[in-house]
Amino acid sequence: MSRTLARIRDRTAVFGNARYRLLFTATLGSGVGTYAATIALTADIASRTHSTWWVALLYVVTFLPSIVVGLVIGPLIDRLSRKMLIVASDVVRLGVFVVLPFAEHPAPMIVLATAAGIANSFFRPAVLAGVPNLVDEEELDAATTLLQGTDWLAVAIGPVIAGTLVSLSGADLVYWLNAATFLLSAILIVRIPGRLLQSAQGVTRGHWRDLRDGFAAFRSSTALRVALYGLGLTMIATGLVNVSEFFLAKRSLGTGAFGFGLLWTGSGVGLVAGSIVVGFLLRRRNVLDLYMYAFVPLTIGIIGAAAAPTIWIAAAAMVVTGFGDGLAFPMTILIVQRYTSDHLRGRAFTVIISIHNAMLGVGMVAAGALTEGVGPRWTYITAATCTAGSALVVGALLRDRSSHAVPREAPA
Repeated sequence: MSRTLARIRDRTAVFGNARYRLLFTATLGSGVGTYAATIALTADIASRTHSTWWVALLYVVTFLPSIVVGLVIGPLIDRLSRKMLIVASDVVRLGVFVVLPFAEHPAPMIVLATAAGIANSFFRPAVLAGVPNLVDEEELDAATTLLQGTDWLAVAIGPVIAGTLVSLSGADLVYWLNAATFLLSAILIVRIPGRLLQSAQGVTRGHWRDLRDGFAAFRSSTALRVALYGLGLTMIATGLVNVSEFFLAKRSLGTGAFGFGLLWTGSGVGLVAGSIVVGFLLRRRNVLDLYMYAFVPLTIGIIGAAAAPTIWIAAAAMVVTGFGDGLAFPMTILIVQRYTSDHLRGRAFTVIISIHNAMLGVGMVAAGALTEGVGPRWTYITAATCTAGSALVVGALLRDRSSHAVPREAPA
């Protein structure tokens, strides 16, 4: 017991860093609001249109901007102030959710969701690229997994809150609450000195050459290719599950917004558990040694949800799925953080996020057709095939581990 407590204290020692606490709190608050709003927007648009295609379009526009950012303007993450980018993203998203309650047709709702997606595509890589500068080297594993844990905790809390509020009073209240979380986040981030999120703003060699440098990092590094290709198939699976999940709850399991929120909450509980466990698993272990095994519970959980006879069993299966996600995503982030230097890290994150989101888009578009054609259960089975493929791809790539690229620079 004393050894366990000592390990817990070791993993949470990073909270002694006041600036990290600000980033952690800001990310948690805005994350809870965002996932609540995702449920509210999905239920709102589904109730207005009764169409899987509108729901698929909603999910596509929330991630499509990040593809453009990664493929076209990713170098800005290294060239501009990361602090400025994070705060500006919060301000834009605040405006979006202040306006959303006044939108009366799905089309302007989609436009507003696109604006939020653009802001998201700058926020996440700027935060992830800044963390290695904000904390000490020995605290990076804990800082990253705990920060990713805020996202998973938000998944656990936000959807069930949204499902309940939407059922009782509609989506507008959720939109207002989300706007408040972005205001809080911006206020907290302003208090972090910009120099603590960035050792130095990148010196450009020309926009397109800067962009090529970001892609070149993946060609020269086995470790980065493992992260890129390994999670890629799982992103297709995520797209399939995200779009068909509402219809699994409603059509296959006979529930509505509450059941949909329950499935998300199940995933969130598993995500939180996975993000906690991964910190202990990585203690004195190379992340590449464990990466392949993260995709096993993902596959088992998705198959379990596909076969579930009730919403409660499906939610329990999604806990297992979330646990696998809670292992795989922090490991992916850590691979990028540890195998890139600070002047390239922002571009590396925008590249991998953009390509992964492109794969997510493939899954979402396919989900619209699959859900209508063969039903949500078989759509889930297809997703499980993709996550199993992720494990096989990682195993194949790691057979030759002679090149893992240059280790990341120590924080300034």
